[in-house]
Amino acid sequence: MPLPSHKVTICGIPELAQHCAVGVSHVLSIIDTHEPRPPALDDYVEIDHELIRFDDIVAEYPGFEACTPAHIETVLRFGERAHARAGSHVLVHCHAGVSRSTAAAAILMCQHAPGREEEAFLKLLGLRKHGWPNTRMVEFADQLMGRNGALLSGLVAYRRALLQAKPHLSEIIRNIGRGHELPK
Repeated sequence: MPLPSHKVTICGIPELAQHCAVGVSHVLSIIDTHEPRPPALDDYVEIDHELIRFDDIVAEYPGFEACTPAHIETVLRFGERAHARAGSHVLVHCHAGVSRSTAAAAILMCQHAPGREEEAFLKLLGLRKHGWPNTRMVEFADQLMGRNGALLSGLVAYRRALLQAKPHLSEIIRNIGRGHELPK
C-alpha cells in the first residue's frame, strides 16, 4: 500500500501564521501541558483541529507530562479523519516543529501504509529541514499499530540519513540529553 496521498506540512508555533491560507483541512496541535492555545490557530477556518497536550520528553520525569498510549490513540483517530477526506492537507505542529510534530507526521504517514515505515520516515527529510522525532511517541504508535518494530526501524533509518547529511546534529542531540537516541 502506498503512503497517503494527502499533503503533510510540519511547523512550530511561530510558523503557524504562514500556513493558514494554503488550504489546510486538518491541524494537529501537540503542545506542552501549560502552553496556551496558539492565537494563530484562530486564522484557520473550516478545519478539523485536534489539540493534544504533553511535554516533549522521552521518559517519565517529575513535573512533566510524558506522552501516553492514549495520546497516540488520539493521533491515530485524527489520522483516520484526515485519511477519510480526499485531498486533505494535514498540518502538524508542536512548539518548535522538531520532535513531537515530526513523530506525529511520520506516524500519520505510516498509519495506512504497513510495510512503508522507512519510506514514511525518510519522507520527513523533505518535509522539515530539521527534526528529531520523539522516540516515545514512535514506540507507542508501533505497539498500537502492531508493527513489531517497523516504525522504530524507520526512525533509525531517518536518523542515520539525517546525521549523514548533518553530522553536527549529533553533538546537539547529546547536549540536550538525548544522546541515547543516536543510531549505533
